[in-house]
Amino acid sequence: MRRKDIDRAVSLYAERQTSLVTASESFVELVTSIIDDAGINYLSVTGRAKGVASFAGKVHRLAAEREEPFDPLVVITDQVGLRVITYVEGDVLAVADLLRQQLTVLEERDLGQETASEGRFGYASRHLLVSRDSGEGTSYDPLRCASVQLRTVLQHAWAEFEHDVRYKGTVPPEQVPDLDRRFTLAAGLLELADREFSAIRDRLQAGLSVGVVEADTTDPRISPRELATFLAGRYASAGWSRTEQYEWIGGLLLEVGIDSLDELTAGLRNVDSDAVTAAMGYKYPPGAVRRLDDDLLAAYGGRYLDLPTNTRRREALAGRLSRLTDATA
Repeated sequence: MRRKDIDRAVSLYAERQTSLVTASESFVELVTSIIDDAGINYLSVTGRAKGVASFAGKVHRLAAEREEPFDPLVVITDQVGLRVITYVEGDVLAVADLLRQQLTVLEERDLGQETASEGRFGYASRHLLVSRDSGEGTSYDPLRCASVQLRTVLQHAWAEFEHDVRYKGTVPPEQVPDLDRRFTLAAGLLELADREFSAIRDRLQAGLSVGVVEADTTDPRISPRELATFLAGRYASAGWSRTEQYEWIGGLLLEVGIDSLDELTAGLRNVDSDAVTAAMGYKYPPGAVRRLDDDLLAAYGGRYLDLPTNTRRREALAGRLSRLTDATA
């Protein structure tokens, strides 16, 4: 690739960078809402538009590796990048499944599986290139697509530390073999720790319906811990939701006029929760808070739609209510 072509590509990228920043913010909001709606627990969803200097550096590296001409503005597909960090591996798989349902996946790689297939421990991350567009022939559009990394907290810690040491530090050549061995050992230990965290969460979730949790008498809402206990008993097969989600649904309950578990039980008495979930047609089992949200929609209908907290999502709720109505017609 000629130097003037590289300079031109970098110049064009610099011109669109502001638009890419806006696109990255929009994608963060979209992906966060998708995960929150499913009630999946996660640590963070972050995004960025690739910096101009970083883009230029990647163009130069690719130009040195490739003999044939290429368009950097099309070949470099992480111009908008997102990173979703979950607590356990099962939630990485769940988020990947949700993104496949809601967006068009142009590419997908499980780098952890690729490493394992070679009989090694090392970098573990699932990468998806997603597009807002759909239909045959959907192709990469920097303003409509995003590269999404999915990792657990432990996978993220390993990758960040390894990158910092290898690419930002200076490692004497004589220390490289021992460094490689230690990183491999750490990767194996973290994979084991990820499995143990999953087992711990499953054990705790199974026991959430046992015991009594005292409420915070300073807050009129049903406390998140009380709700978690109640919902674990009502929706035994549902996954945990984020703490903020329990707080949020507690506020909605208060708007309905429910501030105790007894009142909540009475309000849901005539709701067939399994039938409600079936009517929604979820491809991935929804989280506990999402199931309660659906049941409240079934129980209170238009009144639930009109709650102040639901103003921004009223259209989406109306669509879900329509599915419920069609299923019972």
